[in-house]
Amino acid sequence: MSEHVTKVQGLPENAYTELKPGEDYVPIMIPAKEYPEVNAWSVTWGLVMAVLFSAAAAYLGLKIGQVFEAAIPIAIMAVGISKAASRNNALGENVIIQSIGSTSGAVVAGGIFTLPAMYILNLNASFFQMFLATLLGGFLGILFLVPFRKYFVSEMHGKLPFPEGTATTEILVTGEKGGNQAKVLVLAGLLGGAFDFVIDAFGLWSDKFTSAVVPIGDKIVEKTKLIFKLDVHAAILGLGYIIGLRYSMIIVAGSFLSWFVLIPLVAYIGDFVTSPIGSTALLIKEMSPEQIFQTYVRHIGIGGIAMAGFIGIIRSSKIIKSAVSLAAKELGGGKVAESDTRRTQRGLSMKIIAVGLFAVAVIVFIFFLFGVVHNIVQALIGLLVVMIISFLFTTVAANAIAITGNNPVSGMTLMTLILSSIILLSAGLSGTAGMLSALIIGGVVCTALSVAGSFITDLKIGYWLGSSPYKQESWKFLGITVSAAITILIMQLMNSQFGFVGDKALPAPQANAMVAVIQPIMSNQPVQWVLYIAGAMIALILTMLKVPALAFALGMYLPQELNVPLLVGGLIAHYVSTRSTDESLNKARGDKGTLIASGFIAGGALFGVLSVILKTVMKSYNLGSVYMSEWAESNSASVLALIMFALLCAYIIWDAMRAKTEE
Repeated sequence: MSEHVTKVQGLPENAYTELKPGEDYVPIMIPAKEYPEVNAWSVTWGLVMAVLFSAAAAYLGLKIGQVFEAAIPIAIMAVGISKAASRNNALGENVIIQSIGSTSGAVVAGGIFTLPAMYILNLNASFFQMFLATLLGGFLGILFLVPFRKYFVSEMHGKLPFPEGTATTEILVTGEKGGNQAKVLVLAGLLGGAFDFVIDAFGLWSDKFTSAVVPIGDKIVEKTKLIFKLDVHAAILGLGYIIGLRYSMIIVAGSFLSWFVLIPLVAYIGDFVTSPIGSTALLIKEMSPEQIFQTYVRHIGIGGIAMAGFIGIIRSSKIIKSAVSLAAKELGGGKVAESDTRRTQRGLSMKIIAVGLFAVAVIVFIFFLFGVVHNIVQALIGLLVVMIISFLFTTVAANAIAITGNNPVSGMTLMTLILSSIILLSAGLSGTAGMLSALIIGGVVCTALSVAGSFITDLKIGYWLGSSPYKQESWKFLGITVSAAITILIMQLMNSQFGFVGDKALPAPQANAMVAVIQPIMSNQPVQWVLYIAGAMIALILTMLKVPALAFALGMYLPQELNVPLLVGGLIAHYVSTRSTDESLNKARGDKGTLIASGFIAGGALFGVLSVILKTVMKSYNLGSVYMSEWAESNSASVLALIMFALLCAYIIWDAMRAKTEE
């Protein structure tokens, strides 16, 4: 293999910029050559990563209610393993390892966001039911996304930031290349990781700054419910840098609408309301800004996300039509001219996708008929809900990941549960059987959307580096199968050890939210349609004004503290890349900043997992706590957090501005 060793020089100059008319993107692994990708080494390590990270993500997700993104730590481990084994030309293999292994986080999110609700409602769900829900959902996520691959990764090249994908790609490239860039990435990773670790593990300063720490700010919160929040984690700042100024401004504009307009408005109206509204027992005047956001305003964001998704489907109608037409021609036996036969552009054929979707649909129908509802009409309704909603929201999930690195899968699943519950109720299915059916449908859809959002990142990484899409797509099914089995096994184990109901129950916040939604509907209680419609109208108006509605709606849906640092990162990216009249110098500074931001994301992801493991071990063995909760929640710790965050921002600017054109 030595004669084929290729020296990696780094990503091409047009990796992150829009292509000019006639310009082509040539990846590191050039299309005309074959590279080691799928072999015993990459598949074995990919499956090992899928098992390890599925178990870790499921365990930690059920304990703390958050699922970490597995792609970045898996990419780091893949690079380390290949270096330790002295493997040449390992870039293609590492992409496959990362692609198979990263199914873990996506499948875990799809499973634990919905299926624990079965335990909470005491529905006696079996391993078989939950495994099939996640497995079939994962398969649907892949099959529905593949026809949109070229649009998202190729046609939208340079128009979508792909923050998580950028960070993972930089890790894979820098690990293969080594040299000065590797030092920048490692140093930034250690700095960002250590910064986040001392926050999460020890509480040396607060994890966020709020305007309530200032006396006048506290009074404003008390009187108007208006509050400003900023999360100081390095990983989120890094995401903002990669997202860039334009999208981060739109996201934060949506967040400011929620927190600076809608929450104070609801609070003002609540002063005149003398009884609880909706599913809560609290009066609006008794609620904190956070409670108003969770109970009312966030639902407006969900409505906006749903409408943005439908608008996106309409705008993509030509792409959808061509994909369906191509599949129809192939299935009819006609010859279809392949427009691009290069290795790096070939995905699974539309014939395989169409046959795969048909096979999965048949299995889903049989599963619903004999394993869930035992009624042909209701099984058919369940199948239609799963297929239609999964298809419609697949592009929403992909767009969301491509723009912000966040997939609003829980919001889309809540909307799915509401729609499916109402449809099933009208079909005569209610009570425990209705709730079980709706949750199985929700589990399938949630996993499909989670996998679709995650997989578009894998395909973009492969596009940047020059992997073979059909190999990534083919072997993803194996990763889904392994991850689904491990996820459900861990969930059952956690239920037997801790349970989801009672004083010491696992938190499972998303699953509890699903329960809060599904119980009132199955009990014929009113749904907050006005809020969803309001969000939908906002998205429609934004579309008319030519503002990206999905990014804005995501800002409305996500907590303010997670959105504001995105804007700070975007401002830094704009600053360092525009200070000079020399465009080549501006590019060098911007690229170095991207490397630093990628290090922050990678370090934050790795050390974030370590901090949770440390806390879990300390708690499990009654070793006390190293986290200074009283100090971390104090006003002084919040002010210190702002100071440390400012220093972190200054570091990115200082180090990025030191870049030279020859780098």
